[in-house]
Amino acid sequence: MGNAENAIEIRNLTKKFGEHLVVDNISFDVKKGEVFGFLGPNGSGKTTVIRMLMGLISPTLGTGRVLGWDIALDQEKLRSAIGYMSQKFSLYEDLTVEENLNFYGGAYGIYGKKLAEEKKRILTMADLVGREKMITGNLSGGWKQRLALGCAIIHRPRLLLLDEPTGGVDPIARRQFWDVIYNLSREGVTILVTTHYMDEAEHCNTIGILYYGNMLSLDTPNKMKEEIIQGDIIEILTDDTLKSIDALKLHEQVKDAAVYGAGIHALLEPGFSLDQLHDYLKEHDIEVYNMEKVLPSLEDVFVFLVENEKRANR
Repeated sequence: MGNAENAIEIRNLTKKFGEHLVVDNISFDVKKGEVFGFLGPNGSGKTTVIRMLMGLISPTLGTGRVLGWDIALDQEKLRSAIGYMSQKFSLYEDLTVEENLNFYGGAYGIYGKKLAEEKKRILTMADLVGREKMITGNLSGGWKQRLALGCAIIHRPRLLLLDEPTGGVDPIARRQFWDVIYNLSREGVTILVTTHYMDEAEHCNTIGILYYGNMLSLDTPNKMKEEIIQGDIIEILTDDTLKSIDALKLHEQVKDAAVYGAGIHALLEPGFSLDQLHDYLKEHDIEVYNMEKVLPSLEDVFVFLVENEKRANR
């Protein structure tokens, strides 16, 4: 390890709590200035990986370097150079916006003129100018979220670790939050974000799909959609979605079928035609309103990989 282009280099990282294997031999690199995403369900090991990257817990096996420092040996140096935002709102609800910024600034040794400059920067970024005296607990979810991000970057870290940062906020606030993330990335900040939202994962330069400690895939979102799925994705709209899915799963040339939006995404074996599929559903007294081949979504890729993993472990 030691590529100067990388902010994070992880090799064979493993974490056990007792006999429980939480992270299973994963390796990955994150380039400087990149937005890297860990996509996976709750309990898949994403938070445990972040805690190891921060030096809060030690790996059972494996090695890692973050910003050039060893994650097992240089914990103090790491913590001063990293910004961290947890999935649980971590600010003091009974303090004002400005008091929270003062507190976090002080925690990182920022005072006086420097603190005033950083507060001005963060209030502008978070769209909180004029709300400095508001009690934090009275802010909307989106404002709280951006304030928490501001507190995490008040010391201008080179690496930002975001653990499920948009849970519990509305779609507009989530979009605004990602605008801020992109701006930080353009300024050279490296960002690692964990999420279980497919649309958020699409925003990342690179994605690692984690499933109960295992890295199922590591690539760009576009390459995953282009290369992983073997077969055709068919989008189907019928008069009975659940009945259709049950029928589709019985057919030997349908690899998988799941609800997607208002309809269904079905994965077909190569060579199984739309006409054959239409006739099959009609035989089951299902009326088909629309049926067309579509490009795979990231959700299709995720479901495909997870189902393969389940079959491999049966």
